[in-house]
Parts: sequence; C-alpha cells; structure tokens
Amino acid sequence: MEQYRVLVVDDSAFMRKIITDLIERDPQFTVIGTAVNGIEAVTSVEQTKPDVITLDLEMPQMNGLDALQHILKKHKLPIIMLSGISEANTQDTIKALQYGAFDFIRKPTGVGANMQDIHGVGEMLREKLKIAVLTRRKPTQPKPLSSTVLLNNKAAANSSKTASNLPKNDNIIPNATTNLSSALTNKKDKIDLAKSHLSTPKSKQQAAAEQAKHASKVAQQPPAATSKQQEKAGSVTSIIAIGTSTGGPRALHEVISNLPRTLAAPVVIVQHMPPRFTKSLAQRLDSFSELEVCEAEHGMRLENGKAYVAPGGQHMQVTRQQSHYVIALSSEPPRNGHRPSVDVLFESLLDAKELERHIVLMTGMGSDGAQGMKKLAEQGAASTIAEAEESCVVYGMPRSAIELGAASKVLPLTQIAPELIKLLSTH
Repeated sequence: MEQYRVLVVDDSAFMRKIITDLIERDPQFTVIGTAVNGIEAVTSVEQTKPDVITLDLEMPQMNGLDALQHILKKHKLPIIMLSGISEANTQDTIKALQYGAFDFIRKPTGVGANMQDIHGVGEMLREKLKIAVLTRRKPTQPKPLSSTVLLNNKAAANSSKTASNLPKNDNIIPNATTNLSSALTNKKDKIDLAKSHLSTPKSKQQAAAEQAKHASKVAQQPPAATSKQQEKAGSVTSIIAIGTSTGGPRALHEVISNLPRTLAAPVVIVQHMPPRFTKSLAQRLDSFSELEVCEAEHGMRLENGKAYVAPGGQHMQVTRQQSHYVIALSSEPPRNGHRPSVDVLFESLLDAKELERHIVLMTGMGSDGAQGMKKLAEQGAASTIAEAEESCVVYGMPRSAIELGAASKVLPLTQIAPELIKLLSTH
C-alpha cells in the first residue's frame, strides 16, 4: 500500500504530537518530518519532499501566511491550514485559502480539549488529507492568488470599470510579496479609501445599524417595509445563487470581485464553512468587490448589487414576503452532511418561479447542490452553471450536477462572472 508523506508545521510541541498521532491513525499516511516555524517549513519541504503539508498560522520568525506563499512559489503542494477561532485567525485563514491553501481545519482547543473534540478534528483532518493528495494528481491545478494579485484586482474594481473589463487572475503570474505585512497595510488603506468613494446609497455604518435592527426583531414576521424600502426590494426580479465547498473562497473571489455594483440581482451564497469563518469570508470578499458583501442575517431583505453569505452552522433560504424577498435562517438538521447546505438554498428558490434564477455550482467535494440544481433546471431556471473540471480544486459538486443533466452550461472559473453579466443584461 502506498503511503503519503506528511510534513507537520506548528510551533507547539504539544500540538505537533497531537496532529502527528491523529494523522498516523490512518496507515495511508506517515509523518516524515515536523517544523516549528515557517522558515523551518520552507527548508523542510526541500529536504523531505512531502506529498501534503499541515501548516499552523501563528508561528514565530515566519508565520503560516508567509510560509504558504514561499512554498507555493516553488512547489505545487496541497497545504491544509490549522486555524484557531479568534477573529484574527479566521481572517488569516480566509487569506490563506485565497492565496492557494487547499483547505483548513479548526485546531483542537489545546490542553483542555476533550477527546470527542480531538477525535472529531482527527477524522476531518484525515479526510481532507486524502482528498488533498488525490486531487494533487490532477493534470492541472488552478493558480493561487497572491496578495499582489488581490490588491491589483481591487484597484481595478475601484476604478469603476465594469466587471467585463476587470483583469482576470489566470492572466497574472502569482508573485508573493517579500514584505507581506507592509503590502497588506497598504492594501487596507487603499481599500478603505476606495470604499469611501463608492456611490452607495447608505454608508457601511448605516447598513450595519439597519441590519442589527432587523436582526433584533428576529423576523418571525419581519417588520412592515416603508414605501421606499418596498420600492427598492420590489425591484428584485432576478437572483444569483451560488454553492461551493473546498476551494470555494478562491473561486468566490474570482466571481464576486468581477461583478459590478450595478448588478441587477442579489447574490446568495452557501460556502461550506463553520461558524465565525463565514463572517471573515464575507468581510474579505467585501473588501475586494464592488458589490456589498455581508454575512446573512435572519430577516434581511435582498437588494440588487449585494451579496449574502450563509452563516456557518445555519441553513439559509430565500422566502417571499409581500413584494420583497428576505433571508430565512434555521438550525434544521444538516443536509448532505452540511449546514449550511447548498440544496436547502437552491430548493427554496423553487417557490420563486417569478424570479429570473441563475444557479451556479462550483468547486467542492461531494454532491451537495446537485439535486437542487436539477429541480430548478426542470422547473425552468434561467441558467444552471457548473464549474468546469479544469479550474476546480475538487471536481465533486459540479460533476454530480453535470452527471444528473442539471447544468445548462459548463464553464471554467474565469468565465462564470462574464456569463452571469451577459445573461442578466439580455433578459
């Protein structure tokens, strides 16, 4: 039996021991080396030639984000990030996924971790390692997005060009910056300045205040809309629904950052991801997009030119209330092993036949979303788009939809946003 070689990188000796033990419970894997910081990790990759790496985020001398970019510049290796659940950790995890990390897991909670938690993390880690090493054998892999590429894309978005004129990531060679902290600081300044000049009807603070107000009423029956709100909400005649899993943050960046703020539809998104991480994902997408992107809350009214990310641990549905459409969240049991589930979101749109529905299924393991897409296709959805194998990190969910005959179009990642813009402009 072939064994896969794993390099474990973590500054904690206790955590290196736990991660090693969890990995080697599967005889398919052997830990061929460990490293205590990013510098050691970069050197160890050259010496040990692993098949896959687990990489901690917070380490001395060189952190996980810097190490990730250094490694990916020379080696096409799948890297699983190990993340804590602090706000800083979740934000850095989303960055890592956009820079090219294969996936991530939440770290066991440390010395006080109970055995159930440790075993659960171990099962998830071994599953993701298997997917990673098998995926690595694909003949082609999508290129990672470096911090430089992300900054360039945002600068293009802030110049108020339409999405069809934005630069595509596959035409830019990733180039990790030598001083990432400086680049990120400059990037944040430019983003904040550019966002302040966007001609949105409400400021971020006002929007957040209104969302908090709606959430506080918990919208078993959301409050009656004012005539102005009804007019704006009632203008929603089209909707884009996107489902994705492994590789999704990078794919979502490519699609969402290439949609214009004048988009004549709201965008609803399910990304398989645990609580807290989805909020960081939404914030990250918002910072690089002309669209306003937020983590969805119960009772939120859908508006054109805005994107809503389902919160981790909750299903998201779209429901109609009078002349407008609202988000409904629930803690119903997982579907297809997931909560949020793509199928739950897609199937909620079966009751919105009056909308022009554009359904997109992108990279991810398993088949979540395929059945929902098939039902919508049979009902006459305007378009059902599956990501092509050539650009998928994991060709699972799109393949399932294609095999069911649910996809009206199969497109590589960089063609999905232009296709959506074209479809919306011709209806």
